[in-house]
Amino acid sequence: MTGVFPKLLKLLPLPSRSFGRAQERSSDVDWREPWIPKGGTCWTIYHPLPIVIDRGQGAKVWDVEGKEYIDMLSAYSAVNQGHCHPAIVQTMVEQSSRLTLSSRAFFNSVFGRFAKVMHEVFGYDMVLPMNTGAEAVETALKLARKWGYMKKGIPEGRARIFSAEGNFHGRTLGVISMSTDPDSRTGFGPYLEGVGPTFEVADVDGDEESEVKTIRYGVIEDLEQALELYGEETAAILLEPIQGEAGIVVPPHGYLAKVQALCKKHNVLLICDEIQTGLCRTGKLLACNWEGIRPDIVLLGKALSGGVYPVSAVLADKSVMLCIQPNEHGSTYGGNPLGCAVAITALRVLIDENLADRAERLGKVFREGVADLKKRGKKGALIREVRGKGLLNAVVFEESASERGRTAWEFCLLLKSKGVLAKPTHRNIIRFAPPLVIEEEDLKRVVRTIGQCLEEIDTLDVIPDDTEAEKTHVDEYAN
Repeated sequence: MTGVFPKLLKLLPLPSRSFGRAQERSSDVDWREPWIPKGGTCWTIYHPLPIVIDRGQGAKVWDVEGKEYIDMLSAYSAVNQGHCHPAIVQTMVEQSSRLTLSSRAFFNSVFGRFAKVMHEVFGYDMVLPMNTGAEAVETALKLARKWGYMKKGIPEGRARIFSAEGNFHGRTLGVISMSTDPDSRTGFGPYLEGVGPTFEVADVDGDEESEVKTIRYGVIEDLEQALELYGEETAAILLEPIQGEAGIVVPPHGYLAKVQALCKKHNVLLICDEIQTGLCRTGKLLACNWEGIRPDIVLLGKALSGGVYPVSAVLADKSVMLCIQPNEHGSTYGGNPLGCAVAITALRVLIDENLADRAERLGKVFREGVADLKKRGKKGALIREVRGKGLLNAVVFEESASERGRTAWEFCLLLKSKGVLAKPTHRNIIRFAPPLVIEEEDLKRVVRTIGQCLEEIDTLDVIPDDTEAEKTHVDEYAN
């Protein structure tokens, strides 16, 4: 077999010098086209910061040159337990040497334990395991529609699922059909019908065209109007307890409870997408726990595996989950023994290390620290707002206060040069969401570094690693 692989390589349309070769230096990446490794054919789709990460431990990562950074993104909340948590890694190694995949054609010895743990921790009758967050969302859409037809009696083909403006639930076709983000949506139509944040309001007098209204996040009156008009054919409302990609938008307190009351009034399922907000990130096991509500369906992912393996889950009671029967939905890898074993340990780490309370406490430290920076006269005026819950936070920058019109992207480059990694969401917002195991002193160091960057951002003629290609995507590949 040793001679087969080199022969196969000759058949592949890849430069052999780059196939399987690790990035040895940050300079191995062409920053003019930062998603293209030199000599490679990789297309990462995203627009990453100019850094090549080589290893991680806890709340810190190291690049290929060995420079240390504090990770303030935690892979979009996928490594709440910290990078390479030893207990999770040990479980993965042990299970991978025993059994990794059985498929849904057979039972495996780990799935039952996983289901029991999920029931004990979250209190729902049943769990349907998938792999990615987007798969969990797509599964919930199917489940809600099926429930609408079987239990609520919505006429076939008429079921609606409402979301809210600014939502982010993934990038699959069904999911982007709900999106209001042009970058996610434009150029991928036609879209899935009956899902999203918009609805039509007919002209009362009938002499004008109907008006299309958008359900604004956090505005209960919009949802009330939508359900008054279309409640009979609405199967579900899908919401994030806190909108992540929109810029860590926290709704007014009581909003989710009012949404749940509306859902009960109109016999509509409430689906909470906790893929980014759940698993202790906001200071509670689930973000919806802050308002004491129990959604009909809960979606989990990301940190469900501690960042070492793709695992997602759909939680619901039997009255909802059993609307989907065998052979109507599935996944080859969903519920595999490796993912289940890893998820069990990842949940145990969250609970045993009391990471929810830790996130709540340290989140206050971060927000109070940044709020103090905001009071620093002219430089503090660059901060419009700091907001969030637990260790899911955002700093909103006042671009008009920058003498050079600096952006959140440039601020992140300056942070990177000082050993802090964060990523913009939209032009003037930076998300700060470190692993929940971050040390308090490291978090305070991040606050001090933000303060240093506020002092320097308008004094520098050149921001480290800044190029025009990193500010905007290169269009030639789209033509």
